[in-house]
Amino acid sequence: MKSAFIVTLALLAVAPSHASDATPIEKVVQMLSDLQGKIIKEGNDAQKVYDEFAEFCEDRSKNVGFEIKTGKSQVKELEAAIGKAKADSESLTAKIEELSSAISVDEADLKAATEIRAKEKSSFEAEEKELVDVIDTLERAIGILEKEMSKSGASMMQLKTASNVAQALSVMVQATSLSTADASKLTALIQNSQEEDSDDTGAPAAAVYKGQSGGIIGTMQDLFEKAEAQLEAARKTESKAVQAYQMLAQSLKDEIKYTTADLDKAKKGLAASGEAQAAAEGDLAVTSKDLSEDVETLSTLHQDCMKGAEDFEAETKSRGEELKALATAKKVIVEATSGAADISYSLEQTSFFQMARSSLASGADLANFEAVRFVRDLAHKEQSTALAQLAQKMATAMRAGSKAGEDPFAKVKGLITGMIEKLLKDAEADATEHAFCEKEMAETEAKKADKEASIEKLSSKIDSMTAKSAKLKSEAAELQKELAALASTQAEMDKIRAEEKGIFDTNSAEMSKGIDGVKMALKVLREYYAKDSAHSSADGAGSGIIGLLEVVESDFTKGLAEMTSVEQSAVAEYERLSKENSITKAMKDQDVKYKTKEFKGLDKATAEANADKSTVQEELDAVNEYYSGIKARCVAKAETYAERVKRREAEIAGLKEALQILEGEAVLLQQTAKRGLRGVKRA
Repeated sequence: MKSAFIVTLALLAVAPSHASDATPIEKVVQMLSDLQGKIIKEGNDAQKVYDEFAEFCEDRSKNVGFEIKTGKSQVKELEAAIGKAKADSESLTAKIEELSSAISVDEADLKAATEIRAKEKSSFEAEEKELVDVIDTLERAIGILEKEMSKSGASMMQLKTASNVAQALSVMVQATSLSTADASKLTALIQNSQEEDSDDTGAPAAAVYKGQSGGIIGTMQDLFEKAEAQLEAARKTESKAVQAYQMLAQSLKDEIKYTTADLDKAKKGLAASGEAQAAAEGDLAVTSKDLSEDVETLSTLHQDCMKGAEDFEAETKSRGEELKALATAKKVIVEATSGAADISYSLEQTSFFQMARSSLASGADLANFEAVRFVRDLAHKEQSTALAQLAQKMATAMRAGSKAGEDPFAKVKGLITGMIEKLLKDAEADATEHAFCEKEMAETEAKKADKEASIEKLSSKIDSMTAKSAKLKSEAAELQKELAALASTQAEMDKIRAEEKGIFDTNSAEMSKGIDGVKMALKVLREYYAKDSAHSSADGAGSGIIGLLEVVESDFTKGLAEMTSVEQSAVAEYERLSKENSITKAMKDQDVKYKTKEFKGLDKATAEANADKSTVQEELDAVNEYYSGIKARCVAKAETYAERVKRREAEIAGLKEALQILEGEAVLLQQTAKRGLRGVKRA
């Protein structure tokens, strides 16, 4: 009878329990565990969302920061471009004013020279006409006198008896040989000539003459020669004046032409500078507006990200407090309600132990043995050292409890319950560690990638600025070479101009001296041959010498005029080229100044970027070092988190099943004890 009862207990102990057999306390514990898992899952999900939000904030903040830095750099560049455009405009405006003034002066000089030339031409034409008329009159008068002198009539006698030229001319008028107008003109001409001779010699005017046959004819012949000489001199003077005017006008026109071309070029440059300044000012307005928006965006982004971080921290803290409260509640329920649960749900266990101790001891031994075997098999299956140790403790507790006469289930159940709580705590700690690892790994990898990207960007920026600085330095050096070449050219021009001026001063002085000498010689010869008529045989040779000297004088005068014109053209060309060189030098000096300022700024920015790169590299080294440590902590594990969760869940499920085995065995023993008691009563 007893052996059959033990077999029945063994079969019942092996049979699995159902969920409906769980007590309310166990259901509460299970619900707390489920709630803990749900909160942990929500925390993991919230952590992922926050990680993405934090990554967005960091990336966006860096991008906006780079945009702000780029915007500030662009603002400086645009301000420099505006300053350069203004300087160019001022320089070109000054040049335009200078060129316009030069053109006005040249045009005024040309106009004045043209007006003087017109007056000279008008005076010459009037003088030429008058001299031609005089020569014609004298020629006719001489012809008439010669004709009359050849006659022997009354008119001849009257001419011979005339005491002066006026009487002779009057006789000729009376003889109708000469018109009254021609006679008046000749009388005035002779009187003027006599007055001039009187002024030149200092002798009194010769108002009368001896009535010889050739006296009046000689006088008129002399007047005729003087008129022809005066006409020739006037024509030579007019020719020289025309030539000098043409050379001066051509020089002024060339100067106006070249200066006008320079003026047009300067105006185009001024318009281009104005357009460049307007474009730069428009770009500056847009860039400044964008920069202000970026600064405002960065400020708003910082506030939003800080608020998000604060909200996440508050949620995380609240979630942690909730998990702590649930764990505390579960621990309190498990520790404080086991006795009450046994009393409420063990079906008169106390009377059973009091009334049927011997039978309960045998059944408890079998149940404890079955539970120990079940836990040991579970430890072997899951390869868990902790479960193997638990099985050993259960066996030890079972033997010690049997000897001491204590509750055979209480201590074993306490060991299993303690192991379940430990596994739950380990699961919670492992979940926290897993969340920490995922968060730290993700953040560290993001930081690592961000630092590497920053280093790459800084390297590209440094390379770009270095290349641009090198280009600017090369351009500045080239401009310095061009300025040196320009200075050398200007110095050579100055030297050549000085030499040319020295040659001109020497040659022009010689030419002027020669002209003065020729004029002096002509005056001496003309005076001599005009006064002394006794050397009539040498008069022809003297005229030839005078004519040759007049040619020499004309050649010298023409040579001096050409020399002067060439000198004036050379001076104008020198001044024009010097002005161009001065303007070119100013522009190149300005370019050198701006390029030097720009490449120095780039070198400074490159140095700052290198410093930033070194700082970021140090930060990356620190991140890599931390990353190595966190990988060793989170990655270098023989068992993955999912495997650990699966194993731990299997262990907890097995331990709960072991508890159910023990609880089912206790119920069976209680029922058997009741039936035994009722049998005793019937006996």
